[in-house]
Amino acid sequence: MTDYDRVGGPEGQARAGFVALIGEPNAGKSTLLNRMVGAKVSIVTHKVQTTRTRIRGVAMEGATQIVFVDTPGLFRPRRRLDRAMVAAAWGGAADADLVVLLVEAHRGLTDGVQAIIDSLADRAGDHPVALAINKIDRVKAEVLLALSAKLNEAYPFTQTFMISAEKGHGVTDLRTWLAETLPNGPWMYPEDQIADLPLRMIAAEMTREKLTLRLHQELPYQLTVETESWEERKDGSVKIDQIVYVARDGHKGILLGHKGETMKGVSQASRLELEEFLDRRVHLFVQVKVRPGWLDEAERYAEMGLDFKDGA
Repeated sequence: MTDYDRVGGPEGQARAGFVALIGEPNAGKSTLLNRMVGAKVSIVTHKVQTTRTRIRGVAMEGATQIVFVDTPGLFRPRRRLDRAMVAAAWGGAADADLVVLLVEAHRGLTDGVQAIIDSLADRAGDHPVALAINKIDRVKAEVLLALSAKLNEAYPFTQTFMISAEKGHGVTDLRTWLAETLPNGPWMYPEDQIADLPLRMIAAEMTREKLTLRLHQELPYQLTVETESWEERKDGSVKIDQIVYVARDGHKGILLGHKGETMKGVSQASRLELEEFLDRRVHLFVQVKVRPGWLDEAERYAEMGLDFKDGA
């Protein structure tokens, strides 16, 4: 099921396994992951298609270790990067022990959700698939009940949960069910580990989130952030050098802003969040470089945890 060695866990009573969160872009998968884990391990913005890699967050529920796979949103791909993201999402579902489909309550059974449901039988295999109707605070109870009935008619979901990932409503019930349903087995990670992403990648994701929040339209999808170096200092602080790659000269000017103010604001916000996450002082230095063909470079895809060949 996984290339990770199982470690730890109380003998004879432990459970552990992978749970894939799938759904349309902006359905709330990253928010749910962060709520379940209790820390920010996935990029959360108002922009769609912001999660590019299958970010694993680790949550403990009693003697069960739940390893969440937060997949990129499933959508109709147009570019190589889009195709690689969609392949990563379905790959995450195929590799998981359990699958949770998130559907936005106020949007209902959209064409995109229907397309995901149509693919579930082939993609999810024999894995149990739960339905989580998210953002329940946006609609009335009768609408929720009608939507639940309609979705369960479209696919034989193992369980249905009504949740608000942002406010936490119903999340405990979902986490309890996941913990009870995952297979018996020793834990895969140390008890205090919340993610299996390298810190370098988490740092890059935090900076990319801040850029995504500050920018508009297509530009957030035309850039990537890489952590070039990570230097541990004797005083306990860390020096982080990052590069933001953009495809055009005009994009660089937008990122920098007037007298570099936009990039200064992004760097400061990212540094403060990194300091809170790492619980130590951070010296963050971010450069912007123009790299016209980065969307077609295998190395850039590897940095994002995507398979370049999947985008072909």
